[in-house]
Amino acid sequence: MERYLQKGPCHAAGLFSIFQPTMAKILFKKQMSSAVYMFRVEAPLIAQERKAGQFIILQTNKDNGERVPLTIADADTTEGSITLIFQTVGKTTTELSKFEVGDDIPVLVGPLGSPTHIENFGHVVCVCGGVGIAPMHPIVQALKAAGNKVTIIMGARNESLFLMKDEMTALADNIIFMTDDGSYGRKGLVTEPLKELCEDTKGKPDMVIAIGPPIMMKFCALTTKPYGVKTVVSLNSIMVDGTGMCGGCRVTIGGKTKFVCVDGPEFDGHEVDWNNMLQRMGAFKPQEQESLHRFGANDGHKCNIDKMADAKAKESK
Repeated sequence: MERYLQKGPCHAAGLFSIFQPTMAKILFKKQMSSAVYMFRVEAPLIAQERKAGQFIILQTNKDNGERVPLTIADADTTEGSITLIFQTVGKTTTELSKFEVGDDIPVLVGPLGSPTHIENFGHVVCVCGGVGIAPMHPIVQALKAAGNKVTIIMGARNESLFLMKDEMTALADNIIFMTDDGSYGRKGLVTEPLKELCEDTKGKPDMVIAIGPPIMMKFCALTTKPYGVKTVVSLNSIMVDGTGMCGGCRVTIGGKTKFVCVDGPEFDGHEVDWNNMLQRMGAFKPQEQESLHRFGANDGHKCNIDKMADAKAKESK
């Protein structure tokens, strides 16, 4: 059942919005690379209300499923759908990748998080890498609609891993592709053209937005700081409930504790305690690997009723 948060995010101490259940049927599925998938799912209320930078949380199992946050990459109010792009990195995303068109995602909540602040800043450089390209798409759409000049720097290990290349090229005033192996665009890191732009007195950005692996965002922020360029990053910390209750997604921003799910996901990259965040993100790696291993061992198809029956059978022996 999709549960739609009507009035946006709020802290546990505040008033809670009412959830309205409906179905989240998969309307379209595409495998974009060996480990990245695109779904369009039926979620008309979310499609109508979502704003750039917001995300949903889903579960593949209503009763015992892990809660996974995914940024809304796009929305179609006519179709009543939202687009989700995800990479298979653990048990839940691997299980999700096995869903097919016509299947229902049992739990989908959103839109969550604070939207991206959009205005006409002037020249905005958007740096994105890996699956971080997908959440950057609606932000670039909104920035262009507000009249900004947008330069996009996209990074990937190789050409085959670029997502939404045509869509982003169509939106950008200027686009720079960077690959680790030089198979497309320039060879090198996304921070190299970012530094060049910051040093360009005529083309210096008024603002930088970076979305991607935490280590990439960290070095983007370190690159822009000496030039005094405001830099916004979208954090992807561990998240559980998505409404500010559990504190699992807490990060340190400017020496103060913030919750990514309700205070973010976007923050001033120059104020993020990156070392603390990176350390916390690795806290449950052993459990995640064990869960994925167990899922692979039984292919995720043995239901809880079967498990209970097996346990009863063993007890009766």
